[in-house]
Amino acid sequence: MLLLFVYSILLLIYRSNWKAIPDFSLHNIKESRSKLFISVVVAARNEEDNIANLIASFQQQSYPTDLFEIIIVNDFSTDQTVEVIQQINFSNVRLLHLSDYVKDGSINSYKKKAIEIGVAASKGELIVTTDADCTVKTDWLTNIAVFFEQHQPDMIVMPVLIKHNTSFIQLFQSIDFMCMQGITGAGIHKGLHGMCNGANLAYTKKIFEEVGGYKGVIKQASGDDMMLLHKISANAKNKISYLKSPSVIVETAPVNTFKEFVHQRIRWASKATQYSDKTLLPVLLLIYLFNFSLACLIIGALIKLQTDIIFYCLMLLFVKTIIEIYFLYPVAVFFQKEKWLWIFPLLQPAHIFYTIIVGALGKAGAYQWKNRKVK
Repeated sequence: MLLLFVYSILLLIYRSNWKAIPDFSLHNIKESRSKLFISVVVAARNEEDNIANLIASFQQQSYPTDLFEIIIVNDFSTDQTVEVIQQINFSNVRLLHLSDYVKDGSINSYKKKAIEIGVAASKGELIVTTDADCTVKTDWLTNIAVFFEQHQPDMIVMPVLIKHNTSFIQLFQSIDFMCMQGITGAGIHKGLHGMCNGANLAYTKKIFEEVGGYKGVIKQASGDDMMLLHKISANAKNKISYLKSPSVIVETAPVNTFKEFVHQRIRWASKATQYSDKTLLPVLLLIYLFNFSLACLIIGALIKLQTDIIFYCLMLLFVKTIIEIYFLYPVAVFFQKEKWLWIFPLLQPAHIFYTIIVGALGKAGAYQWKNRKVK
C-alpha cells in the first residue's frame, strides 16, 4: 500500500508536468522562415525493409532542401541496405560506411561510433538524429528549426510513437512506450530527470563537441541517447527543452515477435545502472519494487486461494489501473491514441510480470540485437 501510494503520487506529478508543457505550433508564430542548416544523422544496420520509407519522408520535407543534409552511416549491414540507399535519387543523402573507420568486432558500441562519425562529417549547426526504421512528418525539420531559433536550447527532446496493428505484442509495446514518452516529456520539462529517445533528438554540434561526444561512455553498447543527454545536463548552464508538437512526432516500426520485444527491452534496461544522472534510478527502483511486490502478492493469493487476499489483489490492481489511465489519458490524446486505452486494463497482468522479468534480465546485460550479440 505504501509503494502504491508513492507510485500514485509520482504519476500525478508526471500528469501535471506533461500538461504543463507548452504546445508548439507554427501557426502561432508570425515569422517562420529559417536559414538554419540542419544535419540529420542516421545509423543503419540491416534496414533494407525500412530505409526507403525513411528517405521518402525526408524527400517530402517542407524545409528547404538546400538547408539540410542526410548522413546515413552504414553499420556493417549484411543485407541490401546499401543497395537500396544507392538506388534512391536524392542528392541530400550522403552514405558513409562504419567499416571505413573501425573493424567489425573491434568495438562494443557501434551505434555511438556511427553517430560520432556522422557528426564529425556534418556541416550543420544543429544535429538531428532518428532511426532507420522510422518515418517523419512533412513539417518535422521546419518545426525543429523554428523552435531552435526561438528558444536556443543545447538539446531538444521530441516525441516518438511506435506504430501498431491489432496484434497483442504490437499493442502492448505501443502503449507501454507511450507511457515512457509521457514520463520523458514530464521529466524534461520540469528538470526532474533526463530521458530521451535517439529516434527523435536534436542537439547543437557545438555542445556535442564540448562534452566530448561519447567519450567516457563509448564502451557501453547502448545509451547513445540517454548518456549523451546526461553528459549535456551535467552542466546546469546547458539548456534542454522538450518540443511538444504533433508535427514532430516520429513513428517507429514495432518488433513483431515476443523474442525481439524482450531483447529490445533488455537492451534498454541494461544501461539503467550506467546512467550518470542518478535521479532516474529511484524512479526505476520504485516501479520495479511495486510491480515485484504486487506479483508476489498475486502468486501467493493464487497458491493459497484465500478470498480476502484475492480481493485485496484485485483492489490494488484496480487502483493501479485507474491511476495509470488517469496519467496516460492526456498523453494518449496528444498521440491521438486515446481510443486504444480500453485495452489497457487487459494488459495489466502481462505488464507487471514483463517489468519484473526484463528488469532482472537487463541487469545481466547480454542480449541479441540486429543479428549481433552484445554484452
